[in-house]
Amino acid sequence: MKSMLTVIKEQISSFYLILRLSAFEMKSANANNYLGILWEILNPMIQLSIYWFVFGVGIRQGAQIDMGNGIQVPFFIWLLSGMVLWFFANQGITETSRSIYSRIQLISKMSFPMSAIPSYVIMSKFYQHIMLVGIVTILLQFTEYKMSIYYLQLPYFMISSIIFLFSLGLITSTLSTIVRDVQQIVQSIVKMLLYLTPLLWHTDKLVFKGMDLTLLLKANPLYYLVEGYRAALIGTQWYALQNSLYTLYFWGLIIVLFALGSILHLKFRNHFIDYM
Repeated sequence: MKSMLTVIKEQISSFYLILRLSAFEMKSANANNYLGILWEILNPMIQLSIYWFVFGVGIRQGAQIDMGNGIQVPFFIWLLSGMVLWFFANQGITETSRSIYSRIQLISKMSFPMSAIPSYVIMSKFYQHIMLVGIVTILLQFTEYKMSIYYLQLPYFMISSIIFLFSLGLITSTLSTIVRDVQQIVQSIVKMLLYLTPLLWHTDKLVFKGMDLTLLLKANPLYYLVEGYRAALIGTQWYALQNSLYTLYFWGLIIVLFALGSILHLKFRNHFIDYM
């Protein structure tokens, strides 16, 4: 508990510094490109087009997704509403895992808490996420899935995703600084999560040899976040409230991850420079 409170206090005291560093991080990442930050929109759209063509047109033959309660959604809309979260989570997980050791020379010359490094890396990706969500929202206004009261739950899932990425990032950034192989493991797991999360295929009724594997897939916290984004953008349900047990599981897991990450980070951060 003490470790968790220490990390929380550090985030609060460094809040404005985190915002400034995240803005600089976003600008510097696209400084050498002619199109600049526009690539943060073009790259996801190109990937979405490929996924839609392969899985929507090729594999599913244009079949719609059954969302339950008699709601049928075109595959592209279903894909779009879930992948908008994935692009943020994908970058957030991979970038935070190497955030400390790749900036160790910088932080050794500055006086701010190391726990703020994963935070500003996540925030730099969150700015891009906000822009992508805005574009997706505009695109949906030209379909039958226009803005509805269910959009009110979108900020909740955005904040939840940030907290999840930060909690996980405290663990992975610490371990990858100590053992570089952890970064390779994280990248491999992220590639697997693309197919183990309901992003490209519908997993609501996944039965293998009489066993329902859906509950196993729901152990993945990204499942909760992706479905929450879909419920908000498509306007199907109040996901967190109507899946209250799943919500309790999600936040219970977040507390465990945050506690473990805080303990590891505070224990080893004074020795990070020794692992370079």
